[in-house]
Amino acid sequence: YWELRQRVGRLFTVFNPSISVFQNLPHGDGMSLEILQNKPNLESVKRTREKIGFGIILSKEADGVWVYNRSSYPIFVNSPTLDDPESRTLIVRKVLPGYSIKIYDFELAKELELSRDPALLDGPFDPCSIRISFAKGWGPFYSRQFVTSCPC
Repeated sequence: YWELRQRVGRLFTVFNPSISVFQNLPHGDGMSLEILQNKPNLESVKRTREKIGFGIILSKEADGVWVYNRSSYPIFVNSPTLDDPESRTLIVRKVLPGYSIKIYDFELAKELELSRDPALLDGPFDPCSIRISFAKGWGPFYSRQFVTSCPC
């Protein structure tokens, strides 16, 4: 878990096919951001953490990885299988409260690995990574250009 450009807490190992990430959840099981050692100093991080609430569920299914937004605010997501492989433009999807989206497609990832032109990549690239921001968007249509500019 990251806040702006800083990792917060330890790397969270997951053994089950699904995991909840939340700020506060009565009887919750998963990654609780509320109990992290690092208390946010910046007001923007504090306000955004308060908006996370019930957070998200990440679920590995047969066809890919899905995210379900249980928060009262939108989440913003990006992954290699959501991007247009023929474009250098980053695609960030807004997921409204109560909705879900397949954020990583296993079959498409295999196809992209075989067809991706390394010359089109700008810098390091992790074909298996996903990026999620709580309540704040980033990318070409937002004031924040990078996910590391988002509070949470």
